[in-house]
Amino acid sequence: MSIKVDSRHLYLQVIDNIKQKIAEGVYKEKERLPSEFDLSKQLGVSRATLREALRILEEENVIIRRHGVGTFINSRPTFSSGIEQLSSVTDMIKQAGMKPGTIFLSTQIQEATEEDRERFQCEEGDLILMIERVRTADGQPVVYCVDRVPRKYLPNYFSGELESLLDVLNLQAGKKISYAIAHIEPIGYHEKVSPVLECNPETALLTLKQMHYDVQDDPILYSLNYFKADQFSFHVLRKRT
Repeated sequence: MSIKVDSRHLYLQVIDNIKQKIAEGVYKEKERLPSEFDLSKQLGVSRATLREALRILEEENVIIRRHGVGTFINSRPTFSSGIEQLSSVTDMIKQAGMKPGTIFLSTQIQEATEEDRERFQCEEGDLILMIERVRTADGQPVVYCVDRVPRKYLPNYFSGELESLLDVLNLQAGKKISYAIAHIEPIGYHEKVSPVLECNPETALLTLKQMHYDVQDDPILYSLNYFKADQFSFHVLRKRT
C-alpha cells in the first residue's frame, strides 16, 4: 500500500507506517523485514527515502540492521523508567513484574584514586569500597554494575540479602540518597561486559553514570551501570517554562 497520503516528508510517513505495523502485530519482535527493494516497492517510495527512514528507526532502537543478514524488529524494552525518577535497578525489575537477583563478582577496598578524591571530596589515602555485581531479572543477567562508595560509610558491608545498595546505605550508614546527577551514553559491544550480560555482538549497551547525594548534598555513591539497550529504555519529562 502506498503511503503518499499526506504532505509530510515521505521518510516520516515511512517511519509512522512501520511503527504502526509493529503496533498492530504485522511485524513482530525479532522478525526480519522485507528486503529494501520489496519494502520500497510496497510503500511506493524510493530506496533512498526508505534508507533514511530505516536509519532513524535504528537510532530509535526500533529496528536493528545486521550486515549481510537483513533488518529486524527489535524487542520492546522490558524495563522502562523516567530518568528524572531516582529508581534503583531493584525497583525497575520489580515494577516489570520480575524477581530481582544479584551475582556478586567482587568486593574490594582500594585507596581513593584522583577521580575518587574529586568525586567524594576525600583525602589521599582514604579508602573506597568498590562493588562489582550483575543484576538479574528472573535469573537472567540484565545490568552490570560497578559501585564506588567511601569505606567509612559501609565499614561492615558484605554481600548480604539486600539487593538495593540505596537500601544498604540507608539502613547501615543512615545515608538516605536524595538525588543524583546522571549521564547516559550509548556504546556498542563491550569486550568485558557484553559476554557477562550474554549479549549478541550487535546488541548495544547503555551506560548510566550517576553521582548520588544525600539530603545534605554530600556525595555518597558513584555508580557505573551497563544496561542491555534492547531491554531498557529511559525517558524524561520536559516542561515548557
